[in-house]
Amino acid sequence: MSFFARPHYASDATQFLDKLKADKPQLEQEQRQGRSLLWDKQIDRDFQAQATASTVPQQPYVYQTVSDHT
Repeated sequence: MSFFARPHYASDATQFLDKLKADKPQLEQEQRQGRSLLWDKQIDRDFQAQATASTVPQQPYVYQTVSDHT
């Protein structure tokens, strides 16, 4: 065993999370459902390809209007 090891130590944050999970066993399932509502989306690949193909290239300096002076 290491000289600096602290056996059976759990930080306050770890204790809080362990207690929260013990009090609400359905918490992780609720988090997964919330994530699926906002982040887990099916991507329409055809629409994404069409949107990428229809982009207009940006000028090097976006605020410069097109002029004939060169």
